[in-house]
Parts: sequence; structure tokens; C-alpha cells
Amino acid sequence: MADSKTGEVTTLLRAWHTGDEDAYRRVSSILYGELRRQAALCMRRQRPGDTLQTTALVHETFIRLAGAHQVEWHDRTHFLAVAARTMRRVLVDLARAQGSAKRGARADHLPVDSGLAVAGPSPVDLIALDEALDALATIDARKVRVIELRFFAGLTVEETSHVLNVSPDTVARDWRMARTWLLRELDSHARGRS
Repeated sequence: MADSKTGEVTTLLRAWHTGDEDAYRRVSSILYGELRRQAALCMRRQRPGDTLQTTALVHETFIRLAGAHQVEWHDRTHFLAVAARTMRRVLVDLARAQGSAKRGARADHLPVDSGLAVAGPSPVDLIALDEALDALATIDARKVRVIELRFFAGLTVEETSHVLNVSPDTVARDWRMARTWLLRELDSHARGRS
């Protein structure tokens, strides 16, 4: 995104924080394409036939963010980071609703093909992933942010490093360590269900 657009987004986010609803509409219009790209990456990882579509995920994310005017937005990357966490919540809430009959029985699964997996794609219980991320957050919250930004938002190592204000090497290291930890937790969870 050009520097002038980045500055405009920051200005609009700050105006929205002060109560300017028109600023929210304008910033939404500017960032819609980026959120759609993030949502498309998330949805591409879902099982074929899942009911939620990319547009629905973007719209639900914007609906949930609409009430976040009280957030003191720093800039575009801060907004996108919050949007990534919101997308995670939308997908997990949907998985919980669909899997309420029996834990995990009908829950959405995401193929772990975005670098979380060491080998080829395999389905991951989205609820188990959420629980594992919550457990990891008690140990190292930054690693969870890296997973959210890379896995749910589809950001690159460089974009993630900018959002978190750390070096790309730190992001790459956190990504590897978190991925290993999560795969171990998810494997343990899967064996526990068998």
C-alpha cells in the first residue's frame, strides 16, 4: 500500500476512535480488499463444502470490528492484526456452533498447509487449534500473535515483523517454534480423542 494511503488509513482510524462513523466507513472501503485477501487465505484452508464463504467471513469480521471504535488504533497494521484475531474468533465460533452435538464431531477443520504442517495438508480441528493457541498464550503471547498473523491473516514474515515491531528473523524463529509446539499439542489432542 502506498505511503499516502497508509497515512490516510492511520488518520481515518484515529478519527473513528474519536467517534467519526464516516471515518469507519471510509477506512473499511480502503481495507476491504486486504481483508478479503486475508479471508480468502483462511477459507482456502477449510474443508471443501464448508458453508462460510470468503465474503461472509469479511462481512462478519467488519461487523464485529464496527463496535471497536474505542480501540486506540495505531495504524493500518494494527487494524489488520486485530482483524486477524477477529477472523480467528469468527471461525472458532462457527466451529463451536457446528460441533455442539459432540465435541469435535462436526467441527470445522482447517488443512494445515500454510506452513504449520511439516508434511502435506492434513485437517486440524479448529477448536483444538484455538485451545492450543490459548495454552501457548500463557507461555508466549508473541508466538500466538505470529501464528494469528501468518496463519489466519496470511501475512508474510516481513509484514508480521512490522506489525509486531520485531525483526524478520525473530518472526521466523517464533513461527518455527510455535509451529512445532502446536503440532505436538494437536497430535496429543488427536491421540486423546482416539
